Amino acid sequence: MELLHFAVVSELPSSVLGFSEVTKVSAAVQKQIMRDVSPVWNINATVDPFQKLEDVPLGYWPIIVRDDIEYDGAEGIHLDDDGQPFSLVRMSRGWSLTCSHEALEMLVDPFGDKLKQGKSPKEDQGKVLFLVEVCDPSEARQYSYTVNGIVVSDFYTPNYFDPMKTTGVKYSYTGAIEKPRDVLDGGYLSWKDPVSGRWWQWVKFDGTADGQFVDIGRIDASAGHSLRTAIDMATTGRYEHLAKTDDRISALVAARASQNENPSNAKAKTLRTQIDKLVRKPVSV
Repeated sequence: MELLHFAVVSELPSSVLGFSEVTKVSAAVQKQIMRDVSPVWNINATVDPFQKLEDVPLGYWPIIVRDDIEYDGAEGIHLDDDGQPFSLVRMSRGWSLTCSHEALEMLVDPFGDKLKQGKSPKEDQGKVLFLVEVCDPSEARQYSYTVNGIVVSDFYTPNYFDPMKTTGVKYSYTGAIEKPRDVLDGGYLSWKDPVSGRWWQWVKFDGTADGQFVDIGRIDASAGHSLRTAIDMATTGRYEHLAKTDDRISALVAARASQNENPSNAKAKTLRTQIDKLVRKPVSV
């Protein structure tokens, strides 16, 4: 099994995003990969937090959190000058969900060019080539789950590209996706029609049950852009949808912020008390 190495780095002031929070999110994504993703996709990764980009060892792929990402094509996975992937994450209240999303997609398809054939969701098309982006169809916050109390992304399984639905088969980790090649509210799916040579998307950003099919034309993946980066730059409406207030994620974040409801804080307090008894000499009288 291949082992990759990811580095989570915040380029924000500690008053905005402290290193403790970066560490907690890194640990949650690491656990998600080892426990949930690796057995399904047969690939693994370490996820480590670093205080600055200069500390990241060679061979690690950075996931960088910033608050100055101003256009849709910037957030997501890119290739550096050496052709190695790195990811930009826009700082938000629910940044852990995006961090998980980017880590999982970089894990399964590091270079943004993996394609799977299957029947197009569009009835007037036949077999097409789907871009493998494991979180996109169920990326909306209502389909997320938590690891260590941290919000992480749902992801589809290899069975997502099956030709037909089979009883007992899971198409995404949470089970939110119930049939092959389906797209949930707030998600999308991208593919190339080999007959026309054009790329299409099935997007559900408008709140309608059926969503819409969007012809995004021919994609130029040259000039250092992977297919994934080029398609992300052509995708419109995604970030407006994800930016909407989500009561579920706000409630999860608020619960984690409560000292009285955080079991990790209670465990730490108990452990510190025990350590103090061990290391402090009794006072002589």
